[in-house]
Amino acid sequence: MWTAFINIFLRTIGAYLLLLLLTRLMGRKLISQMTFFDFTVGITAGTITGVVALGDINSFPYSAAALIIFALLAIASSYLHIKSFNARKVLNSEPVVLISQGQMVEENMKKCRVTINELMMLLREKSVFNAAEVEFAILETDGILSVLPKSEKQPLTPSDMKITTYYKGLSKDIIIDGKLMNENLDDTKFTVQWIEEQLKKQGIMNISDVFYAGLDSSNNLYVSLKSSTNEKHGMYGIE
Repeated sequence: MWTAFINIFLRTIGAYLLLLLLTRLMGRKLISQMTFFDFTVGITAGTITGVVALGDINSFPYSAAALIIFALLAIASSYLHIKSFNARKVLNSEPVVLISQGQMVEENMKKCRVTINELMMLLREKSVFNAAEVEFAILETDGILSVLPKSEKQPLTPSDMKITTYYKGLSKDIIIDGKLMNENLDDTKFTVQWIEEQLKKQGIMNISDVFYAGLDSSNNLYVSLKSSTNEKHGMYGIE
């Protein structure tokens, strides 16, 4: 019994590490915006990994080899997907216009098997509650609906109002869970002493008391302290 348990334990670890390595090679796109092709790859890889971990002991080398071959095929398909437009259409289909110039395209909706109710739901998810406000709606290959409102329904931007704006870049993580991110701090022109002074201005004496601190492009330091009390029921929202 223990021998079988140890065998399964070791094979599961091996299958996990092998899948982790192969998915890193296949790319992070698989877990971000999943298309039909990515979904198929993910399901198949998971199934083969299950066989690697729990199949017959004699099948382990063959199952592992099958997983590696499958990963290589997926990588080759992804490369072909980048290089060939026709292959891209076969593997992932192509975006489909569901609303064109304010009119629903019934033929495309039938082809994608999208009902009017489903289309309206997808529009509401984009904060559009009236189809009459939509100029174009396109169903992307990952199932997400992209919506272009009519020009009179689009929000004003600073450029529309001839207003000058200032650059806002990414914030840098300076403190995470009480730990100073020295590498990120080195990328700025500030020192540890400056960070400590900024914290003292906010009544914070120790860096270890900070849950998160981030520095934006305007050199403003956002600070969130560690929680000192246990959360009460309903304290931070409806539960």
